[in-house]
Amino acid sequence: MTPELTALTLAALLQVVQIGLFSASAQKQVGGAYAASPRDEAKQLTGTAGRLQRALDNHFEGLALFTIAAVVITLSGQSSPLTAACAWVYLGARILYIPAYARGWAPGRSIIWAAGFLATIVMLLAALI
Repeated sequence: MTPELTALTLAALLQVVQIGLFSASAQKQVGGAYAASPRDEAKQLTGTAGRLQRALDNHFEGLALFTIAAVVITLSGQSSPLTAACAWVYLGARILYIPAYARGWAPGRSIIWAAGFLATIVMLLAALI
């Protein structure tokens, strides 16, 4: 497996962890009865639960582009030390993004997000070269 696909697999597992963190935090805020209900009336999550929800949503968005980059690099046989480093930067940024968003670090959260996003862009551009 290429380093890019390894990082992609670990990023997907990180998303599973994020779902668990968000779910536990949200349930603590809204209570078990509401969490088990059909939730016909939405409750707005606030504080840490709301931030973990937004961090999870952001990971879904970022993972789509990173998946394209990792798959294109791998299928085209263009894995290189640069693209491997970018994949690990992306994964590291996603790991750091969770506590950064949950704790409301500003502007650190945005800087961490930008590192992962730029790493993905570099991988996409490397695929075209």
